[in-house]
Amino acid sequence: MRASSLSRLALTALCSALLAGCAQSPTGRNQMLLFSPQQMNQLGADSFTQMKQQEKVSTDARMNAYVGCVAKAVTAQVPASYGITSWEVVVFDSKEINAFALPGGKIGVYSGLLKVAKNQDQLATVIGHELTHVLAQHSNERLSRDQLTGIGLAVADAAIGSSDSLGGAATMAALGLGVQVGIALPYGRTQESEADRLGLELMARAGFNPAEAVTLWQNMSAASGGKAPPQLLSTHPSDENRIAELQAQQAEVQPLYQQAKASGLVPQCKA
Repeated sequence: MRASSLSRLALTALCSALLAGCAQSPTGRNQMLLFSPQQMNQLGADSFTQMKQQEKVSTDARMNAYVGCVAKAVTAQVPASYGITSWEVVVFDSKEINAFALPGGKIGVYSGLLKVAKNQDQLATVIGHELTHVLAQHSNERLSRDQLTGIGLAVADAAIGSSDSLGGAATMAALGLGVQVGIALPYGRTQESEADRLGLELMARAGFNPAEAVTLWQNMSAASGGKAPPQLLSTHPSDENRIAELQAQQAEVQPLYQQAKASGLVPQCKA
């Protein structure tokens, strides 16, 4: 696609968004979203394909079954209104402590994460958190913000179709893949808090114990050992305030967990 065409499409998206006004996140927070779900889904699919080409995909059958089991249980609780009918889950063979989810129903988990997420509930914490970044359209929000401020012209162009050089890298960064491609565009604190809250609800509804979220993020902090933090923490900061917020939210999500168990939702995913 020619650059002029990309610019026209980006301008059309900008004008349409401004005319339509702000959207709202699942928590009722105002958002400006310039890109359509179709555009974001295609962007997620293209970026996921690129990730599978760049990273080593695990062939460990037991590990894939375990991660798939947790992911299936969590994604089963995603309301049909989001329009995601299937999820592709890939385990990457890497020591990196990381995971991500992309628009269009794509989930990536690095095998190194399993050394920190030590049980199914802790893994569900990470997957639930990453999924809710997608459900709350945080990537769209970030791409839109950068387009509006003029910072992310290359990102916006890539969001419409480019996958080469800086454009492709910048787009992947905006999707939360910044560490891998060397460009850091972390989610904001508001988005992180939103994903924490929504992720807790999602995992609890799936029958995973949300209390393990506190332990998971404590493990994440301990994994740094006073050195550089795990990749997941480079864009998902784990601090005392975050852990305190997770603890405070237990009163709201524990009843959801108990209801799930009472209804027969008791995941048995074996590591």
